Amino acid sequence: MHRITGKPGGDSLIEMSPSDSFIDDINGYHQHASSSTGSFQQGQSSSPLPPDVCVETCESLSTSLASLAASDHSDSPHFESQTLEKINTLTGLSRKRALFLKFRSRIDKQQQSKDSVFFRDGVRRIDFVLSYVDDKDGERKQERRKVYEANLEKVGLELETEHKSESEDGKTYFVKIHTPWEVLATYADVLKIKVPFKANDIPDNSEMPMNWLSTPFRLPEHIMHPEADYFTAPFNKSKSDFFLIGDKETFFPPSTRNRIVYYILSRCSYYRDECADKDKKGIKRLLNNGTYTAAFPLHDCRYWARSRDANCESERYNLYRYWASFLCFFKEQPLNLVRKYYGEKIGIYFAWLGFYTEMLFFAAIVGTICFVYGFLTYDDNEWSKEICSEEIGGNIVMCPLCDKKCSYWKLNTTCNSSWQSHLFDNVGTVFFAIFMGIWVTLFLEFWKRRQARLEYDWDLVDFEEEQQQLQLRPEYETKCSNRKLNRITQEMEPYLPITSKCARTCLSGATVLFWISLIIACIIGVIAYRLAVYAAFASIMKDSPTNNLEVVGPYITPQLATSVTASCINFVIIMILNLMYERVAVWITDMEIPKTHLEYENKLTVKMFLFQFVNYYSSCFYVAFFKGKFVGYPGEYAYMFGSRSKLRNEECDPGGCLIELTTQLVIVMTGKQVWGNIQEALVPWLMNWWGSRKARSHPESLYSRWEQDHDLQGFGQLGLFHEYLEMVIQFGFITLFVASFPLAPLMALINNIIEVRVDAWKLTTQFRRPVAAKAHSIGAWQEILNGMAVLSVVTNAFIVSFTSDMIPRLVYMYAYQPDGQMNMKGYINNSLSVFNISEFLPANRPEDDENPSWFNSSITTCRYRDYRYPPGHERQYSHTMQFWHILAAKLAFIIIMEHVVFLVKFFVAWMIPDVPSEVRARVKRERYLVQEYLHNYEVEKLKIQLSQNSHDECTCTPMIYPSLTRHEVLSECL
Repeated sequence: MHRITGKPGGDSLIEMSPSDSFIDDINGYHQHASSSTGSFQQGQSSSPLPPDVCVETCESLSTSLASLAASDHSDSPHFESQTLEKINTLTGLSRKRALFLKFRSRIDKQQQSKDSVFFRDGVRRIDFVLSYVDDKDGERKQERRKVYEANLEKVGLELETEHKSESEDGKTYFVKIHTPWEVLATYADVLKIKVPFKANDIPDNSEMPMNWLSTPFRLPEHIMHPEADYFTAPFNKSKSDFFLIGDKETFFPPSTRNRIVYYILSRCSYYRDECADKDKKGIKRLLNNGTYTAAFPLHDCRYWARSRDANCESERYNLYRYWASFLCFFKEQPLNLVRKYYGEKIGIYFAWLGFYTEMLFFAAIVGTICFVYGFLTYDDNEWSKEICSEEIGGNIVMCPLCDKKCSYWKLNTTCNSSWQSHLFDNVGTVFFAIFMGIWVTLFLEFWKRRQARLEYDWDLVDFEEEQQQLQLRPEYETKCSNRKLNRITQEMEPYLPITSKCARTCLSGATVLFWISLIIACIIGVIAYRLAVYAAFASIMKDSPTNNLEVVGPYITPQLATSVTASCINFVIIMILNLMYERVAVWITDMEIPKTHLEYENKLTVKMFLFQFVNYYSSCFYVAFFKGKFVGYPGEYAYMFGSRSKLRNEECDPGGCLIELTTQLVIVMTGKQVWGNIQEALVPWLMNWWGSRKARSHPESLYSRWEQDHDLQGFGQLGLFHEYLEMVIQFGFITLFVASFPLAPLMALINNIIEVRVDAWKLTTQFRRPVAAKAHSIGAWQEILNGMAVLSVVTNAFIVSFTSDMIPRLVYMYAYQPDGQMNMKGYINNSLSVFNISEFLPANRPEDDENPSWFNSSITTCRYRDYRYPPGHERQYSHTMQFWHILAAKLAFIIIMEHVVFLVKFFVAWMIPDVPSEVRARVKRERYLVQEYLHNYEVEKLKIQLSQNSHDECTCTPMIYPSLTRHEVLSECL
């Protein structure tokens, strides 16, 4: 590359005419050679040559450079090497002298640090950086870069290139981009970016009583509110004096500047005017085909120290100190600073995550209270006492849980699991399930209010319309060759034919269904594993040495071994399928060619969530709603794939399936959170540590700001998407199955307190600065959360009814207690049916060597979990009336609970307005002021124009402002 800077000047920002002289190009090259190569110092102040030799040499050098530049080979990749060779020849420098000068240039750079966000002139700010490696056989890539950068110059961007000799690896070029005021103003007008026009005059009445209690959780005022509060309006370049513009260089913050640059980069072509291939457009395609290796805006300083440049804000340092530090886990988040530095899209995510964590605090308290209640009522658990009793549980012989390899067993062997089950399966569980149905409604409604406040504070009130109208994806514009008239704008716009759209949608839907079917197949495989290995575990663990362990021996059962190993296998399958499906989801979403960025994200969100929903929750749904429900009875067992498969459906032990659902939930939820945090924090840190291992040995002044950021990880297109997905999956765990594990909100709270700081830390220290993007809400995730909130009421009602033993116990206590007392005595005996051992089929009867030593021929019956008539009854082995009473009670409970919770949910949603009255007033006030001030502005501007047209020599201002200059008149109108 031989061109350093763009050519500022000209009125048009779409394409600038090349008005600069050829000599300017030559001078630009001189500047590049002296700054970048290090072999020809600025001014040659340290040259050992005599003055007369210097003059003669410089004249010869200028002539040679002009002839080289005017030749047809000035654009070739060998032009620079030819020039340097000519320099060395003319000056008489030997190879050793050239190497010495290159080394000395490194020393000179140490005196003038390159850890800066400005061009070499120290004035123009670097808004964006492109990097590339000049391959030996990359002539096509070089041609693309040449055309692309020339087109960037035509739209007014200014470029400055750092030669590869300046980089640590000696291979990477860096193209620095600066956006002058004219370009910023034009595209701020195009993008309708809101800017201040008047200070906010509405008093802030948000002070809370006893506000001093929150002092330990607050951050300094300049961190929480880095910018003053203004009324804003969409920028209009023709009315620039309407807005409060102080310094043009700092009027647009860096996040807005890099957003504008990326908008230009995404739409700038890399084809020549005579080329008919209009598809060659955008930085994304150039990154994909390897023309550039990276494109990113710069961090403003190192995260651990402030910038030495007084003109640099050092906002990254403030974010690291007050936000990303783990010592600040109890502090509020500086959301306004996050928004200013990273943009609204990332700011709204952290606002949602922080609010979600705050609301989890209340759910965690209530869940802990319910758990403590189960612990305190431990000794009142009458049915567990009966199970553990030698007189009752010790004399009840249970039927085998599998064919042939499973033996008869006594009920008191499940003593420990029944006590554990009581911690989660008690009256408090019902209360907590109802509470969580109301909590999720409060969470969503209060979030809408918080979101509405952020929309106003961050100038996002009318952003949805802008998103649809202005943020067309470059891929949509290039791939849709058809054009049609927009009835609203009366302009021709690209569109995708309905036939193509339907075909792409059908293919996309079929792909998603295929992958969901693949997940279901994997889950069925895990279930088959559970059925197959249970018999093996039962046979192996019968005489296992672990049975003799005093503390953990009673807990190591075939049921536990089967459940834990199946859960771990299921977790591994989940992780593997996630990695595979992510690429597929992005591919099929790209294939659909969504029109806007918002539509693209929503489509991708729905695809990924549907997959993750089935992937993460299917095993929990199986344990909660299928295991133990379709097992048949002794002599007539149900099999998974028919009786020939030998895979008998699993049974729940007398303690119930709820404890197994709890185990499944804890393993999947905890494993996902631990693995997620390791993957999010440790992997980027290790990759950055390895990538920058060489640069760490050099002084900081030699390690330029763009090289430091280049060595970091890219945030990626799906960076924020994964953060949302992780939290929404967690939200599902604590709402859909919370009746089985009241401590789930507490675990989620602890995880999220860490998650906020981990996400902040990695974003601030381990990733390049993302391109700022706007978002007025959390998008499609809001509707997903609403859907899960409704579904959670249904799932928790079914868990309480069909998975726990709450309803059968209540029915027994109120209707079937033999003594008519309100207690649970005799419940275990009542809940177990009797089967005649002699009626076992040969395929179901245990093998002789599998039976325990206490089993003998005097034992003629065994018990099983169901409500059926005993042998010898006229309706033997058919369901008793108590079974139907319990089933009716379960269905009645589901209907009552759902209706009560839904009524409360709808009432709460109706009572709480989505937009606070204060915010509504501010929005109306701002819109009124915009109209009023624009009217006054136009009136005064018209007065000035009329006074100028009258050719009156009097230069005084209008009489209504007798002492003000023209500029002050316009300012006073505002």
